[in-house]
Amino acid sequence: MGRRRKRVAAGDGVPNPRKEEKTPAPLRKEKKRKADIGKMFINISIGLCIFSLIWFFYALYMRSSLARRVVTLHPSPRVLDANSSSPDVSPERYWGTYRPQVYFGMKTRSPRSVVTGLMWMRQFAEIDGNLRHTCEQGDHLLGYGWLMHDGVSFGVQEVHDREFTLTTEFVKRMGGDHGGDWTWRITAKQHSTASSAPVISLMFYTATDVQGSLQAHVEEKNRLSTVTGTSEELGNFKITFGKPTAGEGASGKYARYNYLQTKSPGLDKLTDIVKNSLNHKFDFSPPKSEKRFYFAVDSYKVTNHQNQQNDPKMESDFVVHQVTVQTPFQIEVLFESRSFRERPNQLVGSMLTDELEKRKVAFDQRFESTFGLQAKGFTSSQIKFAKASLSNMLGGMGYFFGQSVVHSVYNEHPVLYPEGPLFTAVPSRSFFPRGFLWDEGFHQLLISKWDTRLTKEVIAHWLDLINIEGWIPREQILDDEARSKVPSEFIVQHNENANPPTLFLALHELLEHLDAQPELSSSQTMIPFLRRLYPRLQVWFEWFNTTQAGPMANSYRWRGRDKDTNLFLNPKTLTSGLDDYPRASHPSDDERHVDLYCWMTLASGIMANVARILGEPHLVYENTHRTLSNNDLLNKLHWSENLHAFSDYGNHTQAVSLQQEKVFVPPGQPRHQFPVTRLVRSVRKAPKLQYVNALGYVSLFPFLLQILKPDSPKIEHILRDIQDPEHLWTPYGLRSLSHSDPLYMKRNTEHDAPYWRGPIWININYLAVRALHHYGSIEGPYKKKAATLYQDLRTNLINNVYKQYMETGYIWEQYNDSTGRGQGSHPFTGWSALTVLIMAEEY
Repeated sequence: MGRRRKRVAAGDGVPNPRKEEKTPAPLRKEKKRKADIGKMFINISIGLCIFSLIWFFYALYMRSSLARRVVTLHPSPRVLDANSSSPDVSPERYWGTYRPQVYFGMKTRSPRSVVTGLMWMRQFAEIDGNLRHTCEQGDHLLGYGWLMHDGVSFGVQEVHDREFTLTTEFVKRMGGDHGGDWTWRITAKQHSTASSAPVISLMFYTATDVQGSLQAHVEEKNRLSTVTGTSEELGNFKITFGKPTAGEGASGKYARYNYLQTKSPGLDKLTDIVKNSLNHKFDFSPPKSEKRFYFAVDSYKVTNHQNQQNDPKMESDFVVHQVTVQTPFQIEVLFESRSFRERPNQLVGSMLTDELEKRKVAFDQRFESTFGLQAKGFTSSQIKFAKASLSNMLGGMGYFFGQSVVHSVYNEHPVLYPEGPLFTAVPSRSFFPRGFLWDEGFHQLLISKWDTRLTKEVIAHWLDLINIEGWIPREQILDDEARSKVPSEFIVQHNENANPPTLFLALHELLEHLDAQPELSSSQTMIPFLRRLYPRLQVWFEWFNTTQAGPMANSYRWRGRDKDTNLFLNPKTLTSGLDDYPRASHPSDDERHVDLYCWMTLASGIMANVARILGEPHLVYENTHRTLSNNDLLNKLHWSENLHAFSDYGNHTQAVSLQQEKVFVPPGQPRHQFPVTRLVRSVRKAPKLQYVNALGYVSLFPFLLQILKPDSPKIEHILRDIQDPEHLWTPYGLRSLSHSDPLYMKRNTEHDAPYWRGPIWININYLAVRALHHYGSIEGPYKKKAATLYQDLRTNLINNVYKQYMETGYIWEQYNDSTGRGQGSHPFTGWSALTVLIMAEEY
């Protein structure tokens, strides 16, 4: 029998037997499980916090790293050595007319060059302030440009002002350690239509660029006889200013002299400094003539520079020698390097005349042996025009040093690209005096016929600018002088934006030269040049092949189209080089651009060829080229059956127009308090994915770059459109957009006149003539028709460009498709100078 429990009264201090009972096992496990879960959540939270911090800092690091990539140069060895432009390595090219933005000036190919130049003004004119210095279309000169220039050692230029002509000549002579000596001769003659002999002030100047010093040496009170100077790159030198004469061997002329010695905060301020120093207190009183007061630089006036930098180390010496004299006259300026110790004589007077004549004869002989225009039956006037075209290309080459302003999606603000040099031709001395990537390939087609070494050096300069991504800024605006000519909205370069890789055209010419004449010394240096160039070509091609890829395999799309579709009739594609040429009306990622497809076909073929020559793996490039050259693929991606032409593809409608914006003004409210009405785009029909159906230059690209097989039936349609006056044919060349296209000669905004919507452009016409020559020379069903069109188009282009040059004094940016008249920027001796190759039939 069990033991009876004893009852205990509460509060007797005896423990409650329940409190001594152990917690049941399932309950303990539950509590433990909850505790473990809590710890696990805490650990997970801590882990997530740590991971988030790691990810945050990693993201910051990656963004910082990606932001730096846009300004990180490619790590492969530079194509050109750092001292490749120095007087030790290239003395004959050290000094040159490498300042295309001024009417006449010289500098060295060095980062901080001493610069020299010429300004002038007509005295006693009806309009004051007619100072000439930088090339300006607003100066309304009757014409200017180089008549002869060999790209190295001499040049002859004529500048036709309103009542007189200045002839500027220079000759270089090698010697010493700093590029030798040079001499200028300036000759002024009045026009036969001038009512009296003009009085002109010539202002010769020299300026340092931060480093170096200048010392003026004055005699006869105000006449600056010499300037001596020194710089790290030039050593010691002397510039001597001759007195004006009536001509070689003639007696001196009455002249008045003035000079200015001051400081400049930058080379872009030189014109303003001279303008601000002008004083009207000086008298000009030749014998038997009345006294008249003229404008001159005042050597005693303190010049206040706007925005002057406080750091005196950033200022430059600036010396101006002014001579005021009545036409006709001649003046010589002599530069002598102190390191040239065994100089036989001074290059002045009759010695200069003799040397100039020798250089002119040599230039004429070389020009004929290169282009053979006399043998082809061209007149002496036409040959003179062709010489001027080439000379302006060579005389317009510039040497720039500085930094581009660039931006990527990983940069909050624009940043400075690494500092570096660029030796390049320029499209226009007045309007585009700087490097443009897609223009340069066309420039080098002409220059390579004259001097392959020069072309190789220019290509190397451009490829040495490439960054680690494989991107090259398409417009090179490197210093304050260059930026002073560019609207602010165009200064920043964006790293997703391309430009047609036309340097492959120039490379193709060099490779053909190598293949045709491997024994020449220029060919012997080609293989080492290609080997240094190759890593940069690889990354450039890969950048195009990835960043500009289209929505379908083997398709391509230009990035960087204008995004404000409300203001543009058809948003521009500046990156394509064809600016306002009609593309899909509504930019989207679905676009396919036929011209870019063709550029990549050309590039892949050149890459395969270079790789084979160097013994590098080339199958990837060959396969890419074989795929893109497949006309069936080209037709599938870009042939429009509706238009019977090659076309872009995208989100498009033709039912667009510009209309006045409607602004509601409440009754009784003043109109001026509300926004000004603008022209805005009206879309009358929704866009859809389709071929763009704009017939023009873009439609021709498979033909222009010779991608089509000679028996392709598409050639028949292209030749039909080329010769049809309702589409592309004119008596002056091929127009850029079909006359029957809805956007033909339509403004893109209220401020943007049509640019590539009808006018005739010489670079594309050159490609057209070249393609017609190609298809007219090889067997195929369209050989005869292509050959006939070739002769007709070539004749039309030559006749019109020559005629406009004779009538206006200029080669032009583009030509009116209705009248043939030159229009746009002038002089435009960039790709418009390809007329020389058309004359010579050098393709």
